[in-house]
Amino acid sequence: MVDIKRLNNDADAVAEALLSDGGVIVENLAEPALLDQILADFDAPFDEQGDKFANDFNGFKTRRLASILAYSTASADLIAHDLVMGVADRVLKRHCKTYRLGSSTAIEIHPGEGGQQLHRDDDFYPIRIPGVEFQISAMWALTDFTIENGATRVVPGSQDLRKIKDIPETDVTQAAMPRGSVLFYLGGTVHGGGKNESTEPRTGLITTYSLGWLRQEENMYLSVPREKADSYPDHVRRLMGYQSHGPYLGVYPGDPDNHWFDA
Repeated sequence: MVDIKRLNNDADAVAEALLSDGGVIVENLAEPALLDQILADFDAPFDEQGDKFANDFNGFKTRRLASILAYSTASADLIAHDLVMGVADRVLKRHCKTYRLGSSTAIEIHPGEGGQQLHRDDDFYPIRIPGVEFQISAMWALTDFTIENGATRVVPGSQDLRKIKDIPETDVTQAAMPRGSVLFYLGGTVHGGGKNESTEPRTGLITTYSLGWLRQEENMYLSVPREKADSYPDHVRRLMGYQSHGPYLGVYPGDPDNHWFDA
């Protein structure tokens, strides 16, 4: 079993390790007060609709919320965190001018949930381009992630696209980390939620960042009300997709960079 590297808050080092190993952890990055606010923001939505994504893949003792910026303004501080942006710049901008949120999901694994099926997040794209990572992910621990409560299972190095069915259990490790830490992994890295054998739920916030010329997994324009989107600062709106990719993809009259075709 290969453990996941744990690095300091250095975007260059984190991006380098992410590209070579497929996953990396930075511990104790977010303040407890921010985490408490985000968790409080999730309480009512979890109760109202957290079970609507329940199925064999997501689990039946796991609650989920999608399009997080519709529910928690405070979550933008994690979604657009300086380190996350620095890592995304270094990994994704090798192959695009701008990147966007692919998805943003809160995941609350409850006691008794089994381990999730191992998978790759970017398998929903119909093609692969050798040497091009379509997306990266940042999983924030809103509560402590432990071996017992379902810390994310990760297969370091699996961005080499080996067949998942051939991966032995000895290649799987878990991203145990204290609350406020973040696990980065590539879209091609094999992973899955862990089984919760504790007595308390574990909650994480997972956000994917995809190349700007790809279709987003979540349609942020419809899932986040426009008045809510307008309440965020410019850099967050851009992440949601309110900007074009260069002068020709996704242009609209209100583009912040004035990309629009002359009549």
